[in-house]
Amino acid sequence: MKTILIMRHGEATPMQADDASRNLTSVGQQQAEKMGLWLQASHAPSALLVSPYIRAQQTAAGVKKHNAFLFEETCADIVPEGNPQIAGDYLETLIAMHPECDTWLVVAHMPIVSYLVDQLSAGNMPIFNTGAVAVISYDENNQKSQYLSIHAPNNVEV
Repeated sequence: MKTILIMRHGEATPMQADDASRNLTSVGQQQAEKMGLWLQASHAPSALLVSPYIRAQQTAAGVKKHNAFLFEETCADIVPEGNPQIAGDYLETLIAMHPECDTWLVVAHMPIVSYLVDQLSAGNMPIFNTGAVAVISYDENNQKSQYLSIHAPNNVEV
């Protein structure tokens, strides 16, 4: 069994013409670091897949302050308008290619984070607050997933 953690980036600056260049606010940076501490204590992720957008990269950097990853990759398939089926298939392929990694963290955006949870565990499409992390149990032998829970910065203890 593996664990897949789907995380929405922290709070970002308001929408602008170049969506990919939006930065985290100071609150978003705090959310990323708080969730990084929570992830370290609760799941100790060993692999990271992150959107190329600035706010997701900044969120991943905050998480990385408290977690060490055996595998890291920036993935253009997990942008807001990305295709969740392609992203899910790619994630499952990476999991098969890296058996040394038991817990996978995906840092991306709305709406793909919700759609990706549904892609992996049909019928589950949680609403993600900024910085929130959905927890999914993944049986790599049968390629079956079970959505377990969602945790946001305002309801985790570190």
